[in-house]
Parts: sequence; structure tokens; C-alpha cells
Amino acid sequence: MLPTTNEQGFFEIRLESIGGLGANLAGKMLAEAGVLWSGLNGSNFSSYGSEKKGTPVKSFIRFCEPHIEIRDHSPIMAPHVIGVFHEALAKMVDVTSGLAADGTAVVNSTREFAEIRRDLRLPYGTLAVVDALGIAVEERVKINTPMLGALLRVCSFIEPEAMETVIRRTFSTKAPHLIEANVRAFRRGYEEVRFHTAAASMEAKKFVRPLPRFGYETQLIGGVIVAGGNSLLKNVSGSRQGFLPRWEADKCIHCVACDNVCPDLCFVWEERVDKKGRKQMFLAGLDYQYCKGCLKCVEACPTAALTAERETPGFAEAHSLKYSFSFRKGGAEAWQ
Repeated sequence: MLPTTNEQGFFEIRLESIGGLGANLAGKMLAEAGVLWSGLNGSNFSSYGSEKKGTPVKSFIRFCEPHIEIRDHSPIMAPHVIGVFHEALAKMVDVTSGLAADGTAVVNSTREFAEIRRDLRLPYGTLAVVDALGIAVEERVKINTPMLGALLRVCSFIEPEAMETVIRRTFSTKAPHLIEANVRAFRRGYEEVRFHTAAASMEAKKFVRPLPRFGYETQLIGGVIVAGGNSLLKNVSGSRQGFLPRWEADKCIHCVACDNVCPDLCFVWEERVDKKGRKQMFLAGLDYQYCKGCLKCVEACPTAALTAERETPGFAEAHSLKYSFSFRKGGAEAWQ
């Protein structure tokens, strides 16, 4: 029996993630557990753009009682449950848009409830927090199975045993050697999730469908390019999957190996004089605005001056060295 439904008789779930974290597969497994093992009618589909790692992804799941037919295949705008696989995504996307006043947001995070509510702009409803990334790292799996564990604590109409069966069936063909690790990650997500509930105001109970940025009356004049084909003015921190490179200057030999493999030119260099009085380029730091956390630089560094660091709020801002550009006759000049 579903705990609550909308006027069409649906219990709706929306997963907010980025490519590479397994939200698409999580949506499929969640729908399968509800339909094949819990006796519900259900549907699932995902929405994504370029299918590129690090870009926004949404997965939609609808459940209803067996006597109701699902003929609505539109994106879910007012879900009962939202799963946020990557909390930094809130910098680019309104991940909690349309959440019901009595709804639940399941968030992959280690932070306190008040901080998460502030950054997700979610003053009401139930907040479920689980360290899915930490569990995934320890079990050496993706974060989708620990997130499924936390989601099942909210979707109590699906038995955990049903989801474990689905996980075993799914990974028996995809990666048999990861079956037990994913089952353990699922169980840990189910057991380690924390909850906090805040009452909703009257305003929070009124859902207003967000309008598109541009329409037939507000469209820009033809030929105007508002976003260039580069990341000069774009912050790609929302594409990081939980880790970024940490630089230790005293271990660095300025060999340029990191800059050679960096796909986004994150490394900031400056001209100095070496011990022999010669002008050389020395690494001054990283501009984390452009870093998407691929960690290719960590693999290339020969002295361990670059190491993988689990990202915590404020770390990138505190350690980032910004580029400044001065366009002259010959091109651009960068400095601290």
C-alpha cells in the first residue's frame, strides 16, 4: 500500500544526479523492485543531455496501485521523494524544485542538516542524509546502491529483501564480482541514513511550475550568443564526483606533468627566477573553478605533490588561485 499519492493516484520519485554516479541504473532497479516484487504498477525513465560524465541527469519513477494504469510519461515536477546523489549540483540546478510539503529529500552528504537545508533552499519537509560516497569508497562501488538503501527507508512499501534480489539479479550480468559489495553498500545506506523533519509554511504547500528562461515573448534577438563555447565564465565544480586534487607546494618539482594531462587548464603558472638565476615557469596553484575532479593530474604526478582529496564545503574556495586575463596585441596574460 502506497503511503500517499497525488490526484492521479501516483507516488512519484525524482533522482537528481550527474553522469557517472549510476542514478539511471538506480531508477531502473527501484522501479523493478516495486513492480516485480511489490505488486505495484510502475514506470521509469531518465532525462539527460549529452550523456557525458559530470553533466546533470534526472531519473523519474512513478508507482501506483495495480488497478490504475500509468498513461502519464511526462517528467515529474512535484515529487513525493527526491534523491540528490550530488549535493554540489544545487549550484547549477534547483534540485529540490516542486518537493511536496510533506515530502522527503534524500541527500548524499556528511554535513549537518541546517547547512544542507540552507544550500538546497529547503526550509521544510523531511531531510534524509547518508554518506553514500563514503560507503561507496569503502565498499569500492558506485554511490547508487547506498543511495538506494537510504531511499528504501523512505519508500517503506518496498521490502529491503526485494531490492537485494534486484541488486543480485542486475549485477549478476553486469559485474558478478561486485554483487556482495553492492549488497553490503545497500544495507549500510539503509541502516546509516539520518532523518530530520521541519514543518512547512502555508506558502510551501503551493506548487508553482517553474517557467522556462526564454519563451516566445522573452527570447533573445537572433544571433546573440549568451554562453560561449568554453568554460571561461562557467563554474564546473558541480561536475566533480566528490574528490579533487590537493597540491602540496613543498613536494612539487614543477615538471608540468600535471598540466600536460589536465583537460581543463586548471593549473596556474607564474614566471620566477630559479637557483641559477634563470627565468623559469613555476606552478603557483590550481583554479578549482575549472576542475571537474577527473584526477588525471594525481595519476601523472611523479612526486605525490598532488593527492586525491575528498571535497568538503569551502575547500576549493579556500585553496583556489584565480586566473585573471588581460587581452593585449599578442593574446592573454595570466597572473595571480
